[in-house]
Amino acid sequence: MRTGVWLIGARGSVAVTSMIGALAIRAGLAAPTGCVLESPGLRDRVRPGIGDLVFGGHDITSVPLDKKAAELAEAGVVPLALTRALHDDLAAIEQDVRPLPTQSAQAGTADAIAADLERFRGRHGLERVVVINVSTTEPFPPPHPAHADLGALRAALVGPEPVLPPSSLAAYAALRAGCPYVDFTPSTGTRLPALDELAREAGLPYAGHDGKTGETLVKSVLAPMFAQRNLKVRTWSGINLLGGGDGANLAQPGANAAKAASKQRVLAETLGYAPQGETRIDYLQDLGDFKTAWDLVTFEGFLGTSMRMEFTWHGCDSALAAPLILDLARLTAAAHRAGRSGPITELAFFFKDPLGQVPHGLAEQWQALNALVAALSPPDES
Repeated sequence: MRTGVWLIGARGSVAVTSMIGALAIRAGLAAPTGCVLESPGLRDRVRPGIGDLVFGGHDITSVPLDKKAAELAEAGVVPLALTRALHDDLAAIEQDVRPLPTQSAQAGTADAIAADLERFRGRHGLERVVVINVSTTEPFPPPHPAHADLGALRAALVGPEPVLPPSSLAAYAALRAGCPYVDFTPSTGTRLPALDELAREAGLPYAGHDGKTGETLVKSVLAPMFAQRNLKVRTWSGINLLGGGDGANLAQPGANAAKAASKQRVLAETLGYAPQGETRIDYLQDLGDFKTAWDLVTFEGFLGTSMRMEFTWHGCDSALAAPLILDLARLTAAAHRAGRSGPITELAFFFKDPLGQVPHGLAEQWQALNALVAALSPPDES
């Protein structure tokens, strides 16, 4: 049941941490801490396993994987001993990390991406390949008439003008190549009617968007608490400080706006109204791959009594995201094998801005995930 995991942004921190983690777990050098599917109630219920995953990907940079691993070790993201022990394994993956193709027309770029996916699948004799976008966040794209219709999209892609943002072009190429697609970023990805049509036509599942790893994870637990206790949240503001490549990218206004909008959705969806306040994202280079979020919540209780709550979250983004990448690869592959197509809405547990009309409280999302795992469990293990 060897399954490919093709990472868009394969030389980035999240991707390389995912690779190191999977290799270390397979070799018995690390525990699967943070992997949801390895928690006691879900362990051994989804195939493929972590040891069945084979990695490759695209990136626009050329930093070798072993150098990126050394940088992550120096930053305190992964243990130095692991990067040394897994040097040869990372060198093997290096053979399957390719430059992101670029052609004069987007149709040609999509063909080149699909060809790389086909070569990867054939080279390793893979049952299937799941494509996961872990690249930098894009600004919201301007609307285009071809986004709404697959036939019009196919015709437009052969022209000289770009029609799809990079994440959606990657999704289009993946679906063309028969690969399920997951967007771990707030980027557009498959959130276009034409791409949903393509996925259903090809019988392929897709999932997203924007992995839930820190402040929003806490919001998805706390917001239902206020709603269930019938406490009126008056304001909810957050300041996120982060470094690294993601932080540098989010210093750009367009990408920053896309990320902030994704982080705020959980409040309106869970509370039933949008409290005053906003999420601010600031880049602090010195923080590296770590991030700190500080939130202030003011709320109204019985007889109008004003109260407040504050919390601080400090974590390592790559170490929080990487185990979820392994979970999503396994779950999406299992859903594909089970014949699912279209959005896998039961994966909302993993995302800030999940697809479909789904609950945004973590407890309800956990129930939906457990139901999905039960449906995907092999017959002899259910």
